[in-house]
Amino acid sequence: MSIHMAQYGTGHGHAAGKLQSMLTNPDVECVGVFEPNAERRAALEHVDGPYADVRWFECAEDMLGDPAVVAVASEGRNDESLAQTEEIIRAGKHAWYDKPAGDDWPAWQRVAALAEKANLQVQMGYMFRYHDGFVKIADWARSGMLGNVFSIRAHMSTNVPATSREVIGTHQGGIFYDLAGHMLDQVVWILGRPSKVTAFLRNETGEVTAFTDNGLGVFEYDHAMATVDIAAMEPSPAARRFEVYGTEGSAILIEPFEPGTEIRLVLTGDRDGYSAGESRVPVEGRSRQELYDLELESFLKTISGDQPPDRPPSHELLVQETLLRATRGLP
Repeated sequence: MSIHMAQYGTGHGHAAGKLQSMLTNPDVECVGVFEPNAERRAALEHVDGPYADVRWFECAEDMLGDPAVVAVASEGRNDESLAQTEEIIRAGKHAWYDKPAGDDWPAWQRVAALAEKANLQVQMGYMFRYHDGFVKIADWARSGMLGNVFSIRAHMSTNVPATSREVIGTHQGGIFYDLAGHMLDQVVWILGRPSKVTAFLRNETGEVTAFTDNGLGVFEYDHAMATVDIAAMEPSPAARRFEVYGTEGSAILIEPFEPGTEIRLVLTGDRDGYSAGESRVPVEGRSRQELYDLELESFLKTISGDQPPDRPPSHELLVQETLLRATRGLP
């Protein structure tokens, strides 16, 4: 039997792709979309793509009050989505919540606690969890195959126009706030909670006043350090790289990591079927839409009770806490 899902909001950059995943997944019946901004809804009703033929709810209650709806994709703008996700959870629905989890740390803690108390799943939209290259590197690092990890370096820059910078600029940390969570999702999965966070949030171009268009986060551990750098004006196509270094091996997802088809693996000795020295390990490069599809498949298995969540609630909290420690100086 199909799981009835809906979508709350359309302003997130991943919203159309997530809707497409719901529309094409054979185990989902997407019953409609609610967009609170009437002007935006009117514009989407007349464009080709996933929104062309969807049902539009007239109000949030029509969607959230429907007992047949089991789960809702939370796809509002980043300044809307945390409050909308709280509405979803309070209505008793599971939430497929796109990143990041808002600026209000106490509110996000409250939403996570409400979900856990009600036995509801909140799965964040960090799609690289389902990227074959990131999965392999994380597994190698967490298993000890690379020895003691002492360094992670992540670069995920982009190129966004001034109009988009105006929207993103409502959040302290700008482009770093918008994108760094993807890399921190990997960093804290491998290394855990950093003991110290230092951020350098700069405006280099001046195109949008006070907008962080060049950000660097340094995340310190007892015996390791991770750096994440994100800029808004890197020429396309962006390099985008992810590197993990341990005392007995290193793994670099060859740039760009989208689609990412090869890992440079170096080991001090033969281990887990890999030879000492340098190897090139092929991985399955997937499109962004394919990663969204895998996200949804995992979410459905979790809410159906077929598997535990790929990341526990404590991890979802830790990623956001670490991001806000960098962008807002959260202690």
